[in-house]
Amino acid sequence: MSVLEQNFPVVQKKLSVDLKGNKTDIIICSYDDHFLVIATQIGTMGTILHARKDADISVHPTFSVSVIFGKRDEPMLVACARQLIEHISLLVCSSSGTSQPLVLSLGLKDHSAETLKGIVSAVTENRLW
Repeated sequence: MSVLEQNFPVVQKKLSVDLKGNKTDIIICSYDDHFLVIATQIGTMGTILHARKDADISVHPTFSVSVIFGKRDEPMLVACARQLIEHISLLVCSSSGTSQPLVLSLGLKDHSAETLKGIVSAVTENRLW
């Protein structure tokens, strides 16, 4: 299994963090046209969200986040995706002029603000953008 992971053609990082007593596995992948982040405490994909920066119309950028699959009544999951796309947009746009969209999968036992801040922090510290 580890040989296959070493030869995987997509740039990726894997890490595990402890968030409020829950082991949280995080995988960050950088594709040519988007970023994929999977954060799970339950071993499955969970809720899948899509986040992107809207076209630059004004000085202040706007962002769109939509739930593709899963819990649509969890505003904290949407807030987590929005935080990550804002970080991506800030860093990627300053270097390349464009921002790539984000696909975010959150399979969490705990949807608290503290847990989601921990995920945002872990992903931004280990970013691939």
